[in-house]
Amino acid sequence: MQVVGLPGVLYHVSKLGMVGLSGRGRERSRYVSCFRALMELGLSSTQACEVVGIPRSTLYRWERRWREEGLQALEDRSRRPKRRRQPTWSWELSQAVLCLREQYPRWGKDKLVVLLRREGWEISTSMVGRILYRLKARGVLKEPPRGKMRVRRQRARPYALRKPKEYLVQKPGDLVQVDTLDVRPLPGMILKHFTARDVVSRWDVLQVHTRATSKTATNFLHALVKRMLFPIKALQVDGGSEFASAFEDACKQREISLFVLPPRSPKLNGHVERAHRTHTEEFYEVYDGDLGLASLNKALNQWAYTYNHVRPHQALDERTPAEYLRQCHPEMAPPPLLSHM
Repeated sequence: MQVVGLPGVLYHVSKLGMVGLSGRGRERSRYVSCFRALMELGLSSTQACEVVGIPRSTLYRWERRWREEGLQALEDRSRRPKRRRQPTWSWELSQAVLCLREQYPRWGKDKLVVLLRREGWEISTSMVGRILYRLKARGVLKEPPRGKMRVRRQRARPYALRKPKEYLVQKPGDLVQVDTLDVRPLPGMILKHFTARDVVSRWDVLQVHTRATSKTATNFLHALVKRMLFPIKALQVDGGSEFASAFEDACKQREISLFVLPPRSPKLNGHVERAHRTHTEEFYEVYDGDLGLASLNKALNQWAYTYNHVRPHQALDERTPAEYLRQCHPEMAPPPLLSHM
């Protein structure tokens, strides 16, 4: 129903006595004043409520509060229950719960109630929960922080170090990322796949072993130095044990800088992590040959040749790593018919 003059009614509502009211209080007073004005114009209470847009029960409640207690009664009131449950447990029982929780800080009420009943307490699980809640609210019970694990002692690395911020990667060989991947071609069979990727040319060297140890990692390092077309200036690895000990000594003997990543930071080795996905999807998931190491490594070498010489790479403007080297670094480029054995 449309009422002529309603905007004027809302605008000209008296502001006397509204000083000190909050926004909510002033808004409610305007609704009640508008409701009264519409009633005086001859509208029924139902019609007036439809125009104002507030339920009739709510308007009547606000009006009664205004009439009996004044404008300040239109302010927001506490929603706290008038009657609250009072503790029914004894101080001794509360202390028993506190002692058990401090002894077993990760145990909840379901386990603590069993221990309390063993000690002779007649108590329900919900009461243990209420006691714990009250102890926390009073600040008596301090919960241990979550997500904080004991820091493991870092392995001594006499040669490896964090990559300096000022270290620049400008040409192939300046930084080669190395990582391992678990490959499970059959149930119960786990192979350790090694990938090395040059971050500039995207040239990859691949090899697979049955275990990831410092010895197998050192063997992979020898193959890496042989198959890379350019001198390797620095390697970047994670904190795995396979990249310590003999592998570290081999890098030192070859005068290759070894950079080790901080814990839980695989994103800093993003190039080789992305390479794992490519080799998994495009080689391992379509390979159906012999799973012996000799046969598998031979097939893997053929795939590495395809990857480096045939497969276009989006990050290289759809060029292969070999084409990129020929165009941008001809002194490091492979011969046109490089053998892939």
